[in-house]
Amino acid sequence: MPLASQSFTFDPRPRYPLLLSVKRYWDPSSPHLDDPTAVTLVFTHGTGFHKEQYEPMIQDLYNFLPFDGPKIREVWSLDAPNHGDSAVLNEQALRSGYEPVFGWQEYARGLHALLAGLGTGVDVEFSKRRLVIVGHSMSAVVIGLALTYQPQLKPDFLIMVEMMGIHANDVPALMKSLTEGSATRRDIWPSRAEAYRLLKARPAWRVWDDRVLQIFVERGMRPLPTSEYPGKEGVTLKCTRRQETATYRDGLAIATVYSLMRPIVQRIPTHFIEGANYDALSRPVKDDFLANAVGGVQNLASFSRIPGAGHLVVQTHPTALAKAFLNILTKERDKLLQAKL
Repeated sequence: MPLASQSFTFDPRPRYPLLLSVKRYWDPSSPHLDDPTAVTLVFTHGTGFHKEQYEPMIQDLYNFLPFDGPKIREVWSLDAPNHGDSAVLNEQALRSGYEPVFGWQEYARGLHALLAGLGTGVDVEFSKRRLVIVGHSMSAVVIGLALTYQPQLKPDFLIMVEMMGIHANDVPALMKSLTEGSATRRDIWPSRAEAYRLLKARPAWRVWDDRVLQIFVERGMRPLPTSEYPGKEGVTLKCTRRQETATYRDGLAIATVYSLMRPIVQRIPTHFIEGANYDALSRPVKDDFLANAVGGVQNLASFSRIPGAGHLVVQTHPTALAKAFLNILTKERDKLLQAKL
């Protein structure tokens, strides 16, 4: 059965100046919608993507749930302030003070405000939920930052997918590569149909799950003209090329979270999922993060790899990722049951 969904605009002003576009997903036939023992999953996304990129994976996860399996109350996903629908909401605000660098702490502040109830527009008390916070790439780092803010967030556990975990010495070279790529990337197409055709023809996009690529074109793009391109026609990215590049320029968050990870994983059960292929991050970089930032894989609640996947596992292997999530949810459910015996 297709999941039901509802969109919200979370407004944390005047505590924080940027709006957040948030989406809720649920199974209308689920018996767990009001069950306080069921988990609520909260998804955050990587740079250049948006909250709907997870939809195929979320649908697959629900499809795989056995009748007597882990209980999911509902799922939430939120756009970074300069990505997806949030970028449209904040179009004018982002033009002042958020370029040439957009700090990852801005996403962390928005996530914290939402889950701590420091705003309006979302009538849910997340502090009373059994929260599972999920991050991919940049947003796994964002979660680490959000956990340092007050009032303190208290998730049941974390799931970090291909976390952008890097020692400060390795950050400049990576940021240089990413910014050079994004600064010249094509961001205007004649139509959504033509955008899909052209992206599908390129090797980097051809490996994406087709459902994810279609969602990227439908939900990650917007009609022209915009304030960025007032005289253009066709479609462009909701997260502008300048804002994506500005996001890649922030190396501070990565360096900060490197020193935060060991106390985080010692306080909160943390599950790592990685692609088996080393593409965006090299094996030495990943091994260093596990050994020296995390303190060794033994400090994690679990560590798993997705065969055939790389850094963009959310985009290329949503079905395999859903199975990995089901394994983690089952493991945590069984651990809780065992503790009650």
